[in-house]
Parts: sequence; structure tokens; C-alpha cells
Amino acid sequence: MAVATGVDYARAFALAPVGLVVSRNRAIVDCNQHLCEMFGADRDQLIGQSFQVLYPTAVEFERTGARIALAMDAKGHYADDRIMQRVGGRFKGEAFWCHVVGRAFDRNAPHAAGVWSFEDLSSRRPVQATLTPREREVAAHLMTGLTSKEIAKLLGISHRTVEIYRAGLMRKYQASTTADLAQRLLGG
Repeated sequence: MAVATGVDYARAFALAPVGLVVSRNRAIVDCNQHLCEMFGADRDQLIGQSFQVLYPTAVEFERTGARIALAMDAKGHYADDRIMQRVGGRFKGEAFWCHVVGRAFDRNAPHAAGVWSFEDLSSRRPVQATLTPREREVAAHLMTGLTSKEIAKLLGISHRTVEIYRAGLMRKYQASTTADLAQRLLGG
């Protein structure tokens, strides 16, 4: 593959229109300014930190890590929408929907090293109800159109348990159907 001459890759990384992170063993090795702004943190607050600081709970951090390790495909990448948490600034602790895409440098060791992009979805998908970590996981998968059985397989729980969480989400969002729930989760 040819490398473009005269391109300042460090500047491109720093000014990318999405949050970017280079990771090693689920810790932030480097990140760009957009990521810092998204999470309300200074670069120095994030470099060397575990990704766990970006999650609402340690449980969600652990579950997501396990899911990533299992789901990395043959190309070594993973993507999902998830609820993350702002680290600092006036919105410290605020939960928000985030689209995350990552690529492992070695697909056989998905957490050893990689590059990740983060896109803040809060302007078009606000978090409207207080959800448990498992409800957030189920909600994220429902919005992608997965069935209860497919979600159960991904999360390692029974499809009946997923149905219970879905019913709880429908009550919280006062939705009459799964389609209505998805619409309300999307903020529509």
C-alpha cells in the first residue's frame, strides 16, 4: 500500500472529526482533542488510564471487553452503540450514547493493542431514562434490530431474560411495541 507523501499523520490524528484512541491492554495510550472534548477531560487525565473511566460502571466495562474479545471478526474489528459517561467538565458523570468502532492490531489478541473511534450520538439519541447496565446492553442491541434470541446469545443469557429486560424497557419508555421502544430510545 502506498503512503501519501507530505501528509502530517500526527496532525490528521489530532484534528480528526471523531474521537480517536490508540490503546494497549484496554488502556489509553494516546487520544485526540475531539475525544477529550467529547468526554470533558484533558488529554493528561486520559493518557495511561483504563477505558473503564469512560464507562458508567465497572460491570459494563468488563462485559463490553468480554463481548469485544468474542466478537472480533476475521478482520479484527468491532463496532457497537453503547452508553458511555463523561469524565469531567460541567457534564461530569453524564451518560450519553456513543458509536464505537475499533480495530485490533492483532485479531488474535484483540485487547493487546488497537485503534478506536468514538462518535457522540447524544444530539440525535438522548439518554431519556435511568437504565441499569444490562438494560443499556439490551437497549443497544434492540436498536440494531436483533431478536431476543440473538441478543441472548451475544450477552450469554437466556432469551427469556432478554424478554424480561425488553418488557422493563417498554414500561420505562411507555412504549407499546418493540418498534415504538426503538423509536423512543432513538429520541424520536
